[in-house]
Amino acid sequence: MAAPTCAPPPASGAAVACVSLIGAPTDVGAGSRGASMGPEALRVAGLRATLEAQGVEVVDRGDLTGPANPLRPALSGYRHLDEVLAWNRAVFEAVSAELRIGRLPILLGGDHSLGVGSISAVARHCRDHGRPLRVIWLDAHADFNTSALTPSGNLHGMPVACLCGYGPEALVNLGGRRPALAPEEIRQIGIRSVDQGEKRFVHEVGLEVFDMRYVDEVGMRRTLEVALEGVGADTHVHVSFDVDFLDPDIAPGVGTTVPGGPSYREAQLCMEMIADTGRMGSLDIMELNPALDLRNRTAEVAVDLTASLFGKSTLMRR
Repeated sequence: MAAPTCAPPPASGAAVACVSLIGAPTDVGAGSRGASMGPEALRVAGLRATLEAQGVEVVDRGDLTGPANPLRPALSGYRHLDEVLAWNRAVFEAVSAELRIGRLPILLGGDHSLGVGSISAVARHCRDHGRPLRVIWLDAHADFNTSALTPSGNLHGMPVACLCGYGPEALVNLGGRRPALAPEEIRQIGIRSVDQGEKRFVHEVGLEVFDMRYVDEVGMRRTLEVALEGVGADTHVHVSFDVDFLDPDIAPGVGTTVPGGPSYREAQLCMEMIADTGRMGSLDIMELNPALDLRNRTAEVAVDLTASLFGKSTLMRR
């Protein structure tokens, strides 16, 4: 039975009332196996109960289905393009369905190539309703590669490029408009691993990137203040949270660890400041790899940080 229709996200500072969990158990876009187990690890870590403790009404839609990982090499510059496309179509439809009935979709990944389907759905929803969109991309990687820039062909390194109109035609046009996103609609935070060709492409396109040097120099508070500038009462904020955004000392369970990421407290502040806007309308939690984790520790950290996106604070404020 379908969950009831819910109102759009409320005014700033209020908790979102209705959330739908959508599992996407695949690692078909990644270079290593294991992210397909991420959705269940987040459930085991108590994601639903944690959100309910925040006063959120949660429905778990279960897992989407799609093709298995064929473990093939790249073909014409892309690994598993047909399979990645099939999963992203399923994600696009599932996220769109939740947005139509006023619920906040949380996509449980799965590898980050699924961000194409998720954000394409959010972008189309915002266009249909005349709402501005701000995507906050929390990641160690810019994910702005193309088949010409990376020899691996792994599509989890390409979702931002695809969303901005650079990539295989079927993915680029998934939401019915090319590009799904303009570069000025996205802010990337925590970046610290970018290929040389990718770096040149990021500058050429004009993507706004708050790398870890920026965070180190001005602090996480100022970083979020700048990244959230212009978010207004009608803005839809989408958070795409790749767990490798975090320093591997606190989040070892990812396939592509990069040292030097945000600390636990920095990450908490990041999430709390996003929550303070009251405008988050959709969320991805991506690239959790339980096969590389220690007793589900990374999943538990991800759940804790997700609670902060819904208003949990480590400080008592009047």
